[in-house]
Parts: sequence; structure tokens; C-alpha cells
Amino acid sequence: MKCWSIILAAGSGSRLAPAAGGKKKQFIEWKGAPLFWHSAVVLSRVARMQGVVFVFPEEDLEFAREQLASLDKFRCLGMPWFAVAGGKRRQDSVYNGIAALPRECQTVLVHDAARPFMTPALVNRLLDALKDGAQGVIPAIAVTDTIKVVDDGIVTGTPERATLRAVQTPQGFIRSVLQQAHETCRAEDWQVTDDASVLEQAGIPVAIVEGEPANIKITHPEDLSMLESQTNTAPAMVPVVGWGYDVHRFGAGRPMKLGGVPIPGGPEVVAHSDGDVLLHALTDALLGCIGGGDIGEHFPDTSAEFDNISSGILLNEVADKAALAGLVITNVDVTVITQIPKLAPWKEHIKKNICRLLKLEPIQVNVKATTEEKLGFTGEKKGIKAVAAVSALRPGI
Repeated sequence: MKCWSIILAAGSGSRLAPAAGGKKKQFIEWKGAPLFWHSAVVLSRVARMQGVVFVFPEEDLEFAREQLASLDKFRCLGMPWFAVAGGKRRQDSVYNGIAALPRECQTVLVHDAARPFMTPALVNRLLDALKDGAQGVIPAIAVTDTIKVVDDGIVTGTPERATLRAVQTPQGFIRSVLQQAHETCRAEDWQVTDDASVLEQAGIPVAIVEGEPANIKITHPEDLSMLESQTNTAPAMVPVVGWGYDVHRFGAGRPMKLGGVPIPGGPEVVAHSDGDVLLHALTDALLGCIGGGDIGEHFPDTSAEFDNISSGILLNEVADKAALAGLVITNVDVTVITQIPKLAPWKEHIKKNICRLLKLEPIQVNVKATTEEKLGFTGEKKGIKAVAAVSALRPGI
């Protein structure tokens, strides 16, 4: 079932604006991005999610589109998105969001941008319920406080707590069902507070799944402390592995260097830089740990700037980028594959130099050399290649 999400970011945020420096809450910066973006990132991590429609105040729409384009360029949501203007009421904004959904969308989640703490697990529970036959489904958590019904300052009743649930977003629906219910809502001018209420008034049953206590809505000035506490908490470190591979052809060119160490008597290599195949593979492996592309993107062989440049300089630049990303290298394992020359005399020198370049201890670095038993281009002494694996810890997102 093809699913899209509508992220509602069209509110005025009047209760929170004074404490947020006049900003509407959906545009408050948290961890380097506005609140509305964080929900989109969570949704993008759900394999079944195919796109997002953002709904913004009409007066902020162009600004928001520019923000989205910039965020998506550098952080890459990985799925299509649209941005449309909202309406006067929440239900009007949802209606506009539904109208922007592509025709092939079959199920839809509606989410408040001011709830940045939801998880992919919650999204998957909702999608599972829709797949199992629910026409509408909402996340809910049990109420722990006693609730009173009050009229004009006087308690008039105490509902049975066991029957009460606190409701959250995202809320999931069969697209056609939600669309028809909203058409009726507009025609009859119902006043509703969420999309489940629209289905309820239309007589359509709404199921529940277990919500998340941490899935809190940023509404009041004191709620900003939740963002601050999340920001000040060090993110968990996650293990990552990067892999690199590089090849150079033998021929008139650069004197052989491996791991930054000159190899006397080795064949010359054809290269734009200094031709250090081992450090090139290692640089690519390090880029792999931070999602940084490949060495050719950063140091193209068409640029005169990198003509005969030391590969150690290139590795240092990438290591600096990795450090800024919070990467902690735990182990480096490299292998050089060549028929000539024999590298046994140089392996320890190469290992020490890699330790120096990456500020690692000897136990963290391993250097190997092998042949391919006279097979392939290396076996025919036409060239040399290297592979590298870097294991590391990177801050979670």
C-alpha cells in the first residue's frame, strides 16, 4: 500500500512565539534544523514511506520551500516532497495536504510538526494496522491522572480512567476514506481537533496502537526545555565500517609510495597525484564512515591543484572532516595486492606512518601484502591495487 505523509506546520504558534524569539514553533532550530524537518527525517527511515507533503502558513510558504530545498540538498531526505499552503483551521490545512497527494497514494499519515520525538517503530505500527484492515488508526497511551469534567469552574463528573487514552500523531488512514470524510466535514462545517474526530463523526471506526510517552508535542514555553535537554544529551555512538579500493597502473610517472613511505626499486606508477594506492583506498574507506562520497569527488584528477600532491595531505583533509563529524576510528586494516615489489621490508614503516597520519596506536592498525598468484593485471606486473577497511564509532542521529 503506497503511503505518503502530511506534516502539518501551518500553525501560528502564538503561545510559544514570545519564548522562541518570535519564531513560529515549526521553524525553531533544533540540532541544526527546524522542527518540521526532524519529523520528515524519521518518516524517511521507514521503508514503506514514499513521500511527504508539508503544509505551511501561506505567508511562509516560499521561505519554507527554500529551507526544504537547502536541507534536502545537503541532508538528502531520499524521497519526494511537496510544500503547500495551509488554511485557517487545522482541518483546512489537512484538506489542502490531501489535495496535494499524488494519485497513486493509497494510505496517508497525518503528523504534527511540533512532535519531533516520534520513532520509526511507531510509524510501522500504524502502517501494520492499516495493512491489517483498519480504515483509521491512531497512537494512544493510557491516562495515568484522574480526569474531571468541569463546567463553569465546577466538577460535574469523573470519567472512568480505564476507558480514557491520550492521543498522539501521526495518525494513519486509508487515503480514500480520509478524503471522503474531510469532504463531508467541509460540507457540513464540522469543528474537529484531529483527523480521527473527522472519521468518528462520519461513523467510521478508528483503531488504536500503542503510542510513545516520549512523543510529546512542543506547545508551551516550558516545553522548550525538552529540546534543550535532548540537545545537551550526548548522542549514542554507533559502529560504522568504511571500505576503500584503488588501483594504479605501472608505467612512467611517479616513484612508488605506499602509506606515505617511498618504496626504493619499486615500479613507477601512472597517477595524477603521487599515486599512493594504499592511502587512496584508506581515504575512500574513511569517507565511507561519514557518508562522504569518494576521493574523486573531493580531489578530482582533472584539477591542477592536486597534480603530484602528497596523498597524506588528502588523507589529512578527510580525517579532519571525519573528526568534525564526531568520528572515532577504532581500527584500520589495509592490504596491498601486487606481484612486485616484495613489501615485507616496508610493512612496519607503512604501519607507523599510518598511525602517525591518523593519530592511532599500533594495535589499531594492520598492514598486509599479498599477490594474486600471477593472475590478473597485478599478477602480470601491470599494476598495483589496495583495499582498506576502517571501523569506527560515529554519533547517532
